Amino acid sequence: MSKATQGLSGRQKAAILLITLGPEVSAQIFKHLRDEEIEQLTLEIANVRKVDGQDREMILSEFHQICLAQEYISQGGISYAKDILEKALGEAKALEVINRLTATLQVRPFDFARKAEPTQILNFIQNENSQTIALVLSYLQSDQSSQILSSLPQDKQADVARRIALMDSTSPEVISQVERVLEQKLSATVTQDYTNAGGIDSIVQILNGVDRGTERTILDALEIQDPELAEEIKKRMFVFEDIVNIDNRSIQRIIRDIENADLQLALKVASEEVREAIFRNMSKRMAETFKEEMEFMGPVRLRDVEEAQTRIVATIRRLEESGEIIIARGGGDDIIV
Repeated sequence: MSKATQGLSGRQKAAILLITLGPEVSAQIFKHLRDEEIEQLTLEIANVRKVDGQDREMILSEFHQICLAQEYISQGGISYAKDILEKALGEAKALEVINRLTATLQVRPFDFARKAEPTQILNFIQNENSQTIALVLSYLQSDQSSQILSSLPQDKQADVARRIALMDSTSPEVISQVERVLEQKLSATVTQDYTNAGGIDSIVQILNGVDRGTERTILDALEIQDPELAEEIKKRMFVFEDIVNIDNRSIQRIIRDIENADLQLALKVASEEVREAIFRNMSKRMAETFKEEMEFMGPVRLRDVEEAQTRIVATIRRLEESGEIIIARGGGDDIIV
């Protein structure tokens, strides 16, 4: 293929790039593509008979520049990326790379805030109304939002959580206006398109990261304000008591990954069902040792128990995300056979 790379379509360039990277790397890339994209690229690869050496080098160089630009954007925004690329590639080339990338890459609102400390963000938004706080938390990383939500006054937590869950789309004008709350301290990147954020999945991710006390406070309040919404959220969440719904093999895997001290604390106030689910997946000797140590433990603070349960739930969620265990949450798609 001897024609200049400028005459190639994006799909043709992608096909040449995959050929150049080799089958093993390409197979890993395919795992992240939609079926339609895989079919299109497979057809394009099949149509490539020969890759010109010059084309290959230019496409690799172009790909490398775009990767760098995307990394710089994630570090400090488009302006930061443009400044860095101008020093490396020159003004004209830098602008070309940025324009090519931003034509397909949508920089989410509040991108700058994802690199800030949650306490720093909290200082700027804690006195805003619940809708404004909900909007900001919808765009942050879930662990950031979890910490911020936990730090809000209890009478505000449930309201903010409800607004996140019910949020659909927000106009760029409103997003820009809210971003200016943080503009003086942090550099902002504004997306000019209508952007979807929030929703039940968003609040579930946030609640999955808060402490048990905050989680219970919010869900209890939501059950009063909006019982249907509270029920839908709880269906998608995993709490410590849900261990009874996990298969035995997965429970055995979980036990291997958690600290004995945490498990003993967590079981201190657990239901008989939860205790039975745990003990039947231990060896007889281990279960007897656990019961003895729990008896000699004496009174413990509820806060310590909740923190231990939170750590165990975090481990369970991590194992589920990595595919090492499966948690059935109801519905036909979750039936384990």
